[in-house]
Amino acid sequence: MNGSLKSVSRRSMLFGMAGFGVAIALNACSNSSPSAADKGTPLKVGGNIGNVPWEFRDAEGNVVGFEVDLINLIGERLERPIEFIDMPFTELFPAVLSGRIDLAISSITITAERMETLDFAQPYYDSDQSLLTLSSSSVKSLAEMKGKVVGVDSGSTGDTWVQEHADEYQFASIKRFEGLANAMLALKAGECDGYISDIPALQYYAKSHPEVTVVERIPTGEQYSMMFAKGNPLRDQVNELITAFKEAGVVAAIHETWFGKAPEANTSTVAIATVPQLP
Repeated sequence: MNGSLKSVSRRSMLFGMAGFGVAIALNACSNSSPSAADKGTPLKVGGNIGNVPWEFRDAEGNVVGFEVDLINLIGERLERPIEFIDMPFTELFPAVLSGRIDLAISSITITAERMETLDFAQPYYDSDQSLLTLSSSSVKSLAEMKGKVVGVDSGSTGDTWVQEHADEYQFASIKRFEGLANAMLALKAGECDGYISDIPALQYYAKSHPEVTVVERIPTGEQYSMMFAKGNPLRDQVNELITAFKEAGVVAAIHETWFGKAPEANTSTVAIATVPQLP
């Protein structure tokens, strides 16, 4: 099956799982209706492609993933084709601010610091950090990372967490990477002893790579969403569609597609929320 047919098949499955509720929910949307000026204009979506299971390339080179499914459905509703622009995670922020892209995805955590200059739609996934090591490693916990080299994604919330807890856990040094693939190569080559990153990505990766293991969950209470420039009206359009998709069970269906199980009740994958605001 080619990429376009795969995409159509997945979208049909997601809407089918949600039933007629999706049509009712979408018809209730008003702000999310496409404007004549924007209709047909590509929606430029920045992402760190290679961020499993959120946005990555399958064996045939198609961009797939949890957030890819969600943004493709949003693009259909807005009648705007999606143009994915691959870039390192740290480049997503200036790209949004400069208008090079319309929005960014890549399991981006909502933080107060980021909200000072950027806007987010409501969250759609609750997460924590985690420590991953080689399955053959003697390191089986954070406590055993004392004197060890820890790897992180540059500019990520994992990077921030490690910097804030470096004295507590006495890491020998911090090694920064651009994405999971580079980090895994370094871990397997012995360039770092453990890798700290978002738990869903690491659990998804470890499921098909028995040579590595998630050895500890690190509670941080993070939530993911899509990121926009301050005051961009697209944020509210997207937020309204996310509400409609949650009401119809579409976001839950996407979760089940990528994680093999329904999301837990009351998580942000299910619960409707307002757009995040600074205190």
